[in-house]
Amino acid sequence: MGSRYGGLKQLDPMGPGGETILDYSVFDAIRAGFDRVVFVIRRDFEREFRERIVARFDRHMDVALAFQAIDALPAGFGVPPGREKPWGTTHAILCGREAVAAPFAAINADDFYGHEAFAVLGRRLADSPADSTAYCMVGFTLANTLSEHGSVARGVCRTDARGFLTDIRELKQITRTADGVENVADGMVEKLTGQEPVSMNMWGFTPRIFPQLETSFREFLTAHAAEPKSECYIPLTVGDLVKSGQATCEVLPTASRWFGVTYVEDRPIVQASIAKLVAAGAYPARLWG
Repeated sequence: MGSRYGGLKQLDPMGPGGETILDYSVFDAIRAGFDRVVFVIRRDFEREFRERIVARFDRHMDVALAFQAIDALPAGFGVPPGREKPWGTTHAILCGREAVAAPFAAINADDFYGHEAFAVLGRRLADSPADSTAYCMVGFTLANTLSEHGSVARGVCRTDARGFLTDIRELKQITRTADGVENVADGMVEKLTGQEPVSMNMWGFTPRIFPQLETSFREFLTAHAAEPKSECYIPLTVGDLVKSGQATCEVLPTASRWFGVTYVEDRPIVQASIAKLVAAGAYPARLWG
């Protein structure tokens, strides 16, 4: 919904040819071997999305739409009075289950992940059996994912010696300060090094994740549905699956530099960053010819 950005940033042009960040993600995914894309969107901008986005991609790969509706809930649950927000990223992925039948990546539409990140994830998923619960995520360095214009939310990860996720915490008020990086929660300040691996919601799953997500989402609704702004975040869901022994999650390192548009002031920075990549030959000036 772009509450901090002030609009539909997923459709905002960022590249020299008017490309959105989403264009670059699809372009990089194709180069990494992905052959289908499922967009999870709100029903109320389906027409605009089909005209402005889907029409560009359907000549290059298979395209499907799935809809995240606030009333798309498991049996036995209803929308509580006053609820307006979507239910979060766990619910968004769950809403795409009917359109997915193979190992898949799940990403944010408004984050620029980079070609190398997609290549790493594509290689890992190519070797994943469809019935496996061995999942993965691309890990980025916290300091390289901050905005200069306000706080950000990040899933901060802990890993074991093999590089597998052991715990993930969703910190919601991370800022860069004069002497480092910190998170503020309930009036308490937590100092961070900035070198922590973080989830930027670039995940690798198999279809086995869907029944697990439904169970987790049911538990979330039971505990938090009455809270009007509560959301079920996929980093926390995966963290719970790992801690309970229901899944593993390998954290894949990448040299790619992430950037995104949390705030409208981030837009010129993103545009300049993409322009530099185009000038360096990493992307054509016009992605789709």
